[in-house]
Amino acid sequence: MSATAFSFPIKVHPDDIDFMGHVNNARYLNWVQDAVLAHWRKLAPADEVASKAWVALKHEITYRRPAFLEDDVIARTVLEHFKGARAFYRTVISRGEEVLAEVQSSWCCIDAETLRPARIGEHLREFFFPEAE
Repeated sequence: MSATAFSFPIKVHPDDIDFMGHVNNARYLNWVQDAVLAHWRKLAPADEVASKAWVALKHEITYRRPAFLEDDVIARTVLEHFKGARAFYRTVISRGEEVLAEVQSSWCCIDAETLRPARIGEHLREFFFPEAE
């Protein structure tokens, strides 16, 4: 069961633009990371946010349309599920109704002190999947 989508507004900056006049493809991955981490910080308890960090394991991205300077862009990210130390997200980056990119990503939760993988506690389900309670 997926959680509710989290919306993350994106500001396109001049340094995001590549030689072709649109947002460089690599920036989309930064946006996904920003959205996923903002989602974690917003919903997880403060002690979990302070003691855990995240590293990306895999991104599978499909580019649909280019983004340009001055575009109003939003990333909608959904935590699809987590198991052990891994979390699986789906993020859609759009401009209005136009989908610019779709990203499936997996992340590893790590202990902020030891930098070792850290199991995502079952007690966190209530924060990310409240309808399941």
